[in-house]
Amino acid sequence: MNIGEIARRAGVSRSTVSYALSGKRPVSDATRRKIREVIDELGYRPNASARALANGRTSTIGLVFPPAGSHYTGMQLDFIGSVVEAAAAYDYDVLLSPSGVDSDRSFQRLLGERRVDGAILMEIRLADDRVDHLADLGFPSVAIGRTAHPEGGWWVGLDHTALVQACVHHLADLGHRRIAFVNRPEQMLRAGYESAHRGLDGFTKAAAERGLTVRTYHCGDDAASGQACLERILRDDPATTGLVTLNEAALGGLYRGLARAGRHVPRDFSVTGVVAGRWAETVTPQLTAADVPAEEMGRLAVDLLVERLDNPDAPARNHLLAPPISLRASTGPVFGTA
Repeated sequence: MNIGEIARRAGVSRSTVSYALSGKRPVSDATRRKIREVIDELGYRPNASARALANGRTSTIGLVFPPAGSHYTGMQLDFIGSVVEAAAAYDYDVLLSPSGVDSDRSFQRLLGERRVDGAILMEIRLADDRVDHLADLGFPSVAIGRTAHPEGGWWVGLDHTALVQACVHHLADLGHRRIAFVNRPEQMLRAGYESAHRGLDGFTKAAAERGLTVRTYHCGDDAASGQACLERILRDDPATTGLVTLNEAALGGLYRGLARAGRHVPRDFSVTGVVAGRWAETVTPQLTAADVPAEEMGRLAVDLLVERLDNPDAPARNHLLAPPISLRASTGPVFGTA
């Protein structure tokens, strides 16, 4: 079914139908009602490409989200799902682009062919050429994450520095004096991923404040890497009694390594970190953690982007979130200090 058939049945011109659908020119209420009755009768849905040509909008937003490793982690998939769900509430579709830098062909197609009205950028780096490139073009975008200089930008961020500091202070308050930090993979730190850098900064500062003996580790985004990392931790310093992690994908492996080493959680060893709540609750015992609010962050990013699209001259806005630690069952006092 097409516009021509609708025009014939409504007894109007094709251009009148087009104007009624796009709103570009006024159409009388009587004519609009007649066209609407025919559309409802035929069950017509305007072709997305034709609608984009008519009103200059695609009703699609791009989610620029490169997997940090060889696959998407559970937390990353949570973010993708939250953006898709929030966009649907505004009647927007989502086009996923796994672009790491602005020279990626996928990223250039997204912009050059104007496939989307705006973009949400994820896996932000402290120096991120995608953010800079879109800002230079004046292309509407929102970042989930912060660059080194986020002033004047549109973004939703998680305060990894403050959250990791809170985790360290939590362990120190329980009497732990020797703790480890399990970060994301080494290549992420080298590439400048902000969560890995800001988390490490928070750990280092809090450990220094509390006078703790600490070691830091990079860990791959999988359970096997988590187990290997835990084995290194105990080999390097068998007196370690706790750890803080940013790596939810390695969490199961960290637990498995402790079990194989005969360390009971939390009696012999405490584990905490920055992890999405539903993943913190999949391990046994459940993880005491600063829960990453993936759903809220995705929704806020979509809200900001739609605001930009509807109000191109609106001043930049941003949100920095720092959820409290959810006390569960994976942390406890050092044996003998309770």
